[in-house]
Amino acid sequence: MKTSRLLFLGIPLLAAGAAYWYFSRPPEVVVVPPKRGDAAEIVYATGVVEPRTWAKVAPLLRERIVELCNCEGESVERGAVLARLDSRQPEATLAELKARQKLTAADYDRIAALVERKVASDQALDRARSELGQVQALIAGQETRLESYVLRAPMSGVVLRQDGEVGEVAEPGTVLFWVGEPKPLQIEADVNEEDIPRVAVGQRAVIKADAFPDQVLEAKVDSITPKGDPVAKTYRVHLALPDDTPLRIGMTVEVNVIVRVSSGALLVPTNALRGGSLFVLDGDVARKRDVKIGIRGASNTQIQTGLADSDRVIAPYPDALTDGTKVVEKRG
Repeated sequence: MKTSRLLFLGIPLLAAGAAYWYFSRPPEVVVVPPKRGDAAEIVYATGVVEPRTWAKVAPLLRERIVELCNCEGESVERGAVLARLDSRQPEATLAELKARQKLTAADYDRIAALVERKVASDQALDRARSELGQVQALIAGQETRLESYVLRAPMSGVVLRQDGEVGEVAEPGTVLFWVGEPKPLQIEADVNEEDIPRVAVGQRAVIKADAFPDQVLEAKVDSITPKGDPVAKTYRVHLALPDDTPLRIGMTVEVNVIVRVSSGALLVPTNALRGGSLFVLDGDVARKRDVKIGIRGASNTQIQTGLADSDRVIAPYPDALTDGTKVVEKRG
């Protein structure tokens, strides 16, 4: 009976000893060696592929579409009629004005004849002339207004896209046609204002598109708008695409403008850093090391000074450790 009691009492003591060993053992850390490679400083933006030369065609007034060319993908000359809006009412108004012009002109001729015979006064002739001039001005204005009911190609090129149907009511500003040259293409991207000082004409850019997930495409910064958008806090950047690019008009892309490249740089995982510090494994002890950071990337960061190729870096950064803490390198 005594022996059994001792064994029973010894079980909690063994458990307590195991718990003490578990919680007092050195923490495990993952260690990675620094590596040499190219560090690239980039500016990220999103953009849309568009022609370098193109224009939108939209109505200036709200009216029903009565005629629409079936010319998407076809070449058109400048001034070619693309669509017509219902102009019956303004045409009727123009007809009334022209009828009024005839009467006014006849009245002017009659008064002029009377003035020659000294029967009518010069003041009456001036009033008739003024009235005739007013009618003629109204006719010119109405004829100009009627031009707004005809949508024409603003330039020679290809109808890149056509929207709308006969019978629909066209709203002012709603684009019905995109006319331009299919080549060359460019990317219009919006770059944040804090990044724009690092972007310059001529810089190379790497382009990624969902339509071509396995391809890394090239572009070059072609121009930067002088004035930014104070609301969105962005600047518009145009990037020229090569003639053989597989990208198509209207595709959305990710743009990585390469600001500078450092070849053969010493790189560590970015998550191994907190500010300008990291931890290295020195035997079985974690040592905090202050380093000078160069180009910082999403996955890797360049270390300029404070670290050697032979050092072993703890990653990710061990927030719970302090300098001099004993650790165990995690295996496998």
